[in-house]
Amino acid sequence: MAKKPTQEPEEEIIYVSKSELKRDAQQYHQLGVDIAQLGKKQREKLPLSPELVAAMDLADKLRGKHDAYRRHLNFVAKQLRTTNNVEELQQGLDLILNRNNQAEVLLNQVEKLRDELIAKGDEKINDLLDAHPTLERQKLRQLVRQAKKEHQAEKPGKGYKELFQLLKELILP
Repeated sequence: MAKKPTQEPEEEIIYVSKSELKRDAQQYHQLGVDIAQLGKKQREKLPLSPELVAAMDLADKLRGKHDAYRRHLNFVAKQLRTTNNVEELQQGLDLILNRNNQAEVLLNQVEKLRDELIAKGDEKINDLLDAHPTLERQKLRQLVRQAKKEHQAEKPGKGYKELFQLLKELILP
């Protein structure tokens, strides 16, 4: 009996250019540098593997020694290449460094809401209480009245700031 030659499907070979590999390596290196520059408390918020946590602790010790620190950051980049959750790390880092100005946008929303409450009064208060039933109606109305008086006197003061703080605690986690 003659054997039939089996045709195995050829796998498609994907070529990656040398410059693309270098760009990827630079991105991992920059991510490692950014993480190493964070404080320990901020780093604890990131989902780092135990190997990366140990590498970051060593990076803290080597920070004053320029060449050793640089070589160690290359090692950290190598560790990051083998890590599965690089995108998660990048998102967490962006959030910590506030690269998208998310906190600023939220503060602007709080200011806008405060100004609407002062301008529209009870109508806006009722809408806000419908959306957030945990708020105290009496305290909110009192702060809005006080802030409105201060705003009309063109002397924003205590009530204006307290209303802002109350809304900030409500909106920001």
